[in-house]
Amino acid sequence: MFIISNDNIILNSSSNDLSIVKSIKSRIAIDFDNKKQAKIIHDSVLLEFESSPDYRSQMTINLENNSIIIAILSEDATSFRASINSAIKLINLSLKVNKLVGD
Repeated sequence: MFIISNDNIILNSSSNDLSIVKSIKSRIAIDFDNKKQAKIIHDSVLLEFESSPDYRSQMTINLENNSIIIAILSEDATSFRASINSAIKLINLSLKVNKLVGD
C-alpha cells in the first residue's frame, strides 16, 4: 500500500496569461507502509531516473524514511505530464515485480 501526495505545483509564466508557461515544478511524495518497502522500490527505479534522457524535463528521486520523493522540473505541460506518467509506470512496475518475487 502506498499513498501519493503532491505538495506543490508551481507554474512560472512570463505574463498574466498562463497559456504561456515557462516551467512547471512539482514535488511528489509517495508514502509506503514501511522504510524497507520504500528502499526496495527506490533502489529498483533509481537507475532509470538517473539515466533517462529528457531535454525538456528533469526528475530526481530521493528516499526519506518510508517515503519516496520525486521532484520534477519541466519546461512545459506536455513534458511534465510525460515525466509524471513515466515515474508512476516505473514505480508501479517495480511494486508488481516486488510483489511477484515476494510471494
